[in-house]
Amino acid sequence: MRDLLIISIVGVIALMALKRPWIGVMLWTWLSIMNPHRYAWGFAYSAPVAAVAAGVTLLGLLYTRDRQNPFQGPPMVWFFLLTLAITFSWLFGMDPAGDYEQWNKVMKIYFMTFVAAALLFSKHHIMAFAWVTAGSLAVLGAKGGVFTILTGGNHRTWGPTGSFIQDNNEFALALIMAIPLLHFLQLQVSKAWVRHGISAVMLLCAASALGSHSRGALLAIAAMGAMFWWRSKKKGPIALMIAVVLLAMLPMMPEHWWDRMQTIRTYEEDASAMGRINAWIVAWEVAKNHLFGAGMSYQHQVLFILYGFYNQTVLAAHSIYFQVLGNHGFIGLFLYLGMWVSAYRMAGWLNKNARDVPETRWAADLGAMAQVCFVGFAVGGAFLSLSYFDLPYNVMLMVVLAKRWVDTRAWEREAPVSFLEYAGLKRVASSKNGGAAAPAPQVINQTMSVKR
Repeated sequence: MRDLLIISIVGVIALMALKRPWIGVMLWTWLSIMNPHRYAWGFAYSAPVAAVAAGVTLLGLLYTRDRQNPFQGPPMVWFFLLTLAITFSWLFGMDPAGDYEQWNKVMKIYFMTFVAAALLFSKHHIMAFAWVTAGSLAVLGAKGGVFTILTGGNHRTWGPTGSFIQDNNEFALALIMAIPLLHFLQLQVSKAWVRHGISAVMLLCAASALGSHSRGALLAIAAMGAMFWWRSKKKGPIALMIAVVLLAMLPMMPEHWWDRMQTIRTYEEDASAMGRINAWIVAWEVAKNHLFGAGMSYQHQVLFILYGFYNQTVLAAHSIYFQVLGNHGFIGLFLYLGMWVSAYRMAGWLNKNARDVPETRWAADLGAMAQVCFVGFAVGGAFLSLSYFDLPYNVMLMVVLAKRWVDTRAWEREAPVSFLEYAGLKRVASSKNGGAAAPAPQVINQTMSVKR
C-alpha cells in the first residue's frame, strides 16, 4: 500500500509538471531531500522516481516560455565556477573512473539547482519551494523527535537509507537548518493553530537533532540558536522556546549521551576526533601537492600513507571545508567559500532593504532566517562531510530568487491569485480573470531596487 501511494503521488505530480514545470522542481526537491521512497518496502524503494521527476521537469522546461536566465546573482556565478572546478577535479583526479558515480550524483543535484533557478521566479514559486524544502525535513524531524522523547534519548535518530543524510550526524545538521526555515514559514501564516503546530514541529526537530548523539550537531544547534534569537523579530518567545528545549530535553538525555558530548572538551583523548584531525592534515597536504585536489574523494590509502600524521587509517574528512579542500584543492575551497559568503551577504541585503516595504517584508524574513541557516551549516559542517547536500543550495537559491523578486518589483505585475489557482488546482474566480486558468507571470528583465 505504501509503495502504491508513493508511486501514485509521483505519477500525478509528474503529469502536472508537464504543463507547469516548476511543479516538477517541487517533486524533485521532495524526493531528493525527504527520500520518501526509502520508507517503502517493495518496488517503490528502488524505483527511479528522481529520474522521472527530473525528466518531466526538463521536458516542461523545453516547451515553457516562463523561464529565465539562471545566473540571477553573484552566488549563482560562484556556483557555476565551483561546478566547473569540481568537474576539472574529477577529470584530473586520482581515479576518474572510480569517482564517476559520485561526480554524476553531485552534478545531477547541481544541474537541477540551475534548472530550478531557470523555472522559479514568482512569490508563489519561492514560497512553495520553501514549504517543500522545510516540510520534507519537518516530517522526518517530527518523527525522530517523538522517538527521542519516547525512548528517553537512549537510541540515535537516523536519516533516510541511502541518502546524503542517512548518517546520524548529517541528519542532525539537516534538521538544525530546517528550524529557521520553519520559523520563516511560521511568520508568513495568519492562523494561530498553524503557527502553534509549526512551533511544535520545530521543538521536535531540535529533540531529534539532540537524539542523534552528534557532537557536531550540538555545536551547530548552539550557534544556530544564538543567531536564531538575534535575527528573530520576536526575541522573547524565541528565547522562551530555546529555554523550553534546554530545560525539557537536556535533563532527559541519558548518561552515555552526556559522556559523548563531554569529549568535545577532551578531543585529544578521543580516537574518533584524532582520526578526523588526521584526515584534515591529509586533506591539507593533498591540496598542497595537487592543484585540483584528488578528485571526488581523497580517501585513498596511498595518500594517507604519504601524508598521515597520527596514523595511516583512511577516514572521511568529516568537514565540509576539508572535504572540499582534499577533493578539489585550494581553488575549489576558494570558490566554495566565496559562494556561501556571497549568499550570506545577499541574505543580509534582503533583511536590511526589504523590510520597509509591506509587499517585500516576507523577503526580509527569508533573508534573516537564511543567514541563520548558513551559520548553522558553517558551524555544523565543520565537523560533517555534507558538502554536496541539496538543502543549503536550496536556501541559497531562495535568497537569489527573492533578491531578484524585490529588485524587479515583481509584486506590481503578479496576478492576485491564490496558490491553488496558480497551480491549476482550482479555477480562477470569474471576477479575477473571467473564469480562465491562472496565467503565469511573464518574466521581464526590469531591474529596480526597492532601496539602494
